[in-house]
Amino acid sequence: MDYFNAFWVGGLICALVQILLDKTKLLPGRVMVLLVCSGAVLSFLGFYQPFIEYAGAGASVPLLGFGNILWKGMKKAIDENGFLGLFTGGFTACAVGVSAALIFSYLASLIFHPKMKE
Repeated sequence: MDYFNAFWVGGLICALVQILLDKTKLLPGRVMVLLVCSGAVLSFLGFYQPFIEYAGAGASVPLLGFGNILWKGMKKAIDENGFLGLFTGGFTACAVGVSAALIFSYLASLIFHPKMKE
């Protein structure tokens, strides 16, 4: 049942984002920022962790989950370091994921030799 919940919740998030892109004039970059900020706000309000416990990777992998990770990192760093944690917490919490994305995209570019669109 865990896989099923992850599948339908992740699919629903993606479908809602696609509808948002199709029915509004929002650009993809703005929608991505909206998702990350929404994930952070939902985490601040305490709604996102129960959602992750129910849906697993279906809720933690999309950009909403990235906002959740940033919030968790900032909260932990603020508790440990005070005001300075506001600036360092998000970076430490997401460093592994961002680094992996950069490294794997670079390796993919070496293998597949992408070309610029003209």
